[in-house]
Amino acid sequence: MSHTSVTIYYNPRCSKSRATLELLEQNNINANIVEYMKEPPDIETLKHIIKLLGVSVRDIIRTHEQVYKDAGLDDNDLPEDELIEALSQCPTLLQRPIVIVDNQKAALGRPPENILEIL
Repeated sequence: MSHTSVTIYYNPRCSKSRATLELLEQNNINANIVEYMKEPPDIETLKHIIKLLGVSVRDIIRTHEQVYKDAGLDDNDLPEDELIEALSQCPTLLQRPIVIVDNQKAALGRPPENILEIL
């Protein structure tokens, strides 16, 4: 498995993030770790991640977070751009971990084994 670049959007406090990073290490993959709580992805990066995942923005939002409801993001009429902007400003809402391979493929590590499909 030789990839030029593997990036993981990671939260050290999240067990799924830790398990996914461990899975990468077990496969001898040295990933670029982005602690997105400290370095939130910008709007363009989020759009790219969503495109690579092939999902809608709602699929990568943590809808059980209180801030989701407080910010009114559960309004189904909100445009995707507003949701993406909210994600960039409030990284707590981002589903995790997200692994990106060679800037061309992405997977959400829920469960962590999902990432094996793109490695």
